[in-house]
Amino acid sequence: MSADTRDVVEELLRRMAKGDHPRTAELFAEPVDWQLAWPAEGHPAVPWIRPRSSRAEVADHFRSLEAHHVPELNGTSVTRILVDGAHAVVLGEIAQTVRAGGTAYTSPFALHLTVEDGLITRYHIYEDSLTVARALGGLQP
Repeated sequence: MSADTRDVVEELLRRMAKGDHPRTAELFAEPVDWQLAWPAEGHPAVPWIRPRSSRAEVADHFRSLEAHHVPELNGTSVTRILVDGAHAVVLGEIAQTVRAGGTAYTSPFALHLTVEDGLITRYHIYEDSLTVARALGGLQP
């Protein structure tokens, strides 16, 4: 199962990097256990932060991220993928530039995924939400 989990995670990362939102969403189960390390109500400067459970909502999440950032300036990197059975943890650094205003920011991240029957059933991401909100709100991180 670990090899299958790693394969799905690596394919997720490839599709995300290509900006292929519909194909990225195809990797998710319905419903998906979706969580971002933000307050439940999100933040007005960060509209993509909200509950998700369907493939259409997953695709919308990634489209919204892209709409608010300059994809050509994305320097997000993955430093490690740890796999334990159906669970995977992806560690890295988000490096984005906000489309409105051009503010660049970086944040470490950890992504906890669970893969069952070849589909992602859990997507929990942890990042420096204060840095992201400040950058999107027009303040220097």
